Amino acid sequence: MKSENSRWPCPACGAAMNYNPAARQLVCGHCGHTEVLEAPPEADRRQALQEHPLLPALNGRLPQAAMEEVQISKCPGCGADLELEGLVSATTCPFCATPVMPGGPPQRLIRPQAVIPFRIPEREARERMAKWLGSLWFAPNGLTQFARKGRLLTGIYVPFWTFDSDTRSSYSGMRGDAYYVTETVTVMVDGKPQRQQRQVRKIRWSRASGRVARFFDDVLVIGSQSLPREHTEALAPWDLGGLEPFRKDYLSGFQAEAYGVALDQGHQRAREIMSGQIAMDVRRDIGGDEQRIERIDTDWADETFKHILLPVWTAAYKYNGKSYRYVVNGQTGKVKGERPYSVWKILFAVLCALILFGLIAVVSEGRY
Repeated sequence: MKSENSRWPCPACGAAMNYNPAARQLVCGHCGHTEVLEAPPEADRRQALQEHPLLPALNGRLPQAAMEEVQISKCPGCGADLELEGLVSATTCPFCATPVMPGGPPQRLIRPQAVIPFRIPEREARERMAKWLGSLWFAPNGLTQFARKGRLLTGIYVPFWTFDSDTRSSYSGMRGDAYYVTETVTVMVDGKPQRQQRQVRKIRWSRASGRVARFFDDVLVIGSQSLPREHTEALAPWDLGGLEPFRKDYLSGFQAEAYGVALDQGHQRAREIMSGQIAMDVRRDIGGDEQRIERIDTDWADETFKHILLPVWTAAYKYNGKSYRYVVNGQTGKVKGERPYSVWKILFAVLCALILFGLIAVVSEGRY
């Protein structure tokens, strides 16, 4: 797997062929030759997308075929782990626009099993990002120009983990049922005390315990540390039904990031996500108007995982020495990003508001 725009030579003219999301095939930019990517037999597809058992992997006992050796270069700006194998000159980090030099020791990593190929072409992703940037209030003029100039986005495959688990949880806690009582209170009305009645909500608590069960399928955890979690979570949902068995052809013309979140770290995050859902299940099982959870003991069984790559279009804009990142879901076109604020525009807006309020006050005084 390579992070530069990998070269797949055209059989007709020898020029580079790239994967075209719109046509969903390899296309030669020089002579126009195309190659359709044939779908694998269904049996091969199911086998390729089958999860790995988690416990052997955590203990470093994955089969050799599930591993690969890759050359990693770390971005000095955001820390992204980019695979720059075969690239002899500097490139630009797709996440923060910082120059990255190739080099670094090879690392042995878990091979990606599946990929969602890009579905949104670069032109459409750029239009969606420009529309989103153009809608931002108090954005610097340079950001608006950045959107209008149509600067090309970078397509990158971002690493993710998916986790499955069959869970059974026992719990204990308290169930709260609301009831109302009438109380008489003294209030002041026109400077005189008056006695009034009001309804007061109270809770009657009782002990609760029980068991809940849930099977979790494909809990998604990002394997990258170069993007804020709120960015990637905002790109959801992903249609994981679009996963294809991994093949390098899909990477042609795109970049790829190696995972920086280790399997055990991803598993810990997945359990946090699953535990949150289990707590919601417990509250529903307790019932009532309010719930107090004192204890949840969960048995985790049949835990499995996959390493997958998901398509993201990225762009980075520098303002006052800081990089602001924008991402577009390469499958659905959903946009998320950071945004700078123009201090001058905010001050101008405040000044206009003060002037407006002043004029309103003058007009009001003139009427009286």
